[in-house]
Amino acid sequence: MSEETTTTPTDGLWSRLRLIEGQPLASRADAYAALHDELSRRLDSGARLDQRETPGPR
Repeated sequence: MSEETTTTPTDGLWSRLRLIEGQPLASRADAYAALHDELSRRLDSGARLDQRETPGPR
């Protein structure tokens, strides 16, 4: 198995990044900022879910 196939994101992130890279510079900046915000929200929501699923002290 090549290194490329083991490190390529499979959730559409790779194609989204390639699409962003094909845009003019000003558009790329906005697109990367939007992607950053989306990924940050997803990470934050995952952390909150993990905290809720962890049983508290009894």
